[in-house]
Amino acid sequence: MAPRILLARHGQTEWSLSGKHTGRTDVPLLDEGRRGGKLLGERLHRAPFDGLPDVEIRTSPLARARETCELAGFGDRATPWDTLMEWDYGAYEGLTPADIQAIRPGWLIWRDGVPEGETLAEITARADEIVAWAHSADRDVLIFAHGHILRSIAARWLALPLDFASRIRLNPTSLSTLSWAYGEPAIENWNDVGHLM
Repeated sequence: MAPRILLARHGQTEWSLSGKHTGRTDVPLLDEGRRGGKLLGERLHRAPFDGLPDVEIRTSPLARARETCELAGFGDRATPWDTLMEWDYGAYEGLTPADIQAIRPGWLIWRDGVPEGETLAEITARADEIVAWAHSADRDVLIFAHGHILRSIAARWLALPLDFASRIRLNPTSLSTLSWAYGEPAIENWNDVGHLM
């Protein structure tokens, strides 16, 4: 069977807690985020995952994803990959959706994009690059990254337009799996935070 992608979103930060768009700003994890990274690691080191000994691991180079990866116990096995960085939000960096709605009513990032940042076509191309890499792997892969890029990967794994990502939420320190059903790309599980309970 073709490989699966396991997606781990980074732990909670001050900006993710407040809903601020956190693209390339290197915001550190909160204590809650560090605790979540450790709990995620405990989960991935128990059955049925058993430490994922044969999985190839890549992480966004941004500190919040990299530290989550390290806290989960995979830092020494992970390769940083710039392609996994979060969406470049340009002029909307650090703004909440409410802030943006005040200046641009009806705005939806998945349809309207952002000024002075990464375009919808560019984020789609990055997600497609990640999916192509996963398809070419000879084993499962584990990715530590960010909310919007991970949601973009899911949309493109399913061969759907980027705006599908607006319909799937993703919490900090969640675990999701993209796999196969009847020979077609599928979501096996999504936004699982059971390890945080």
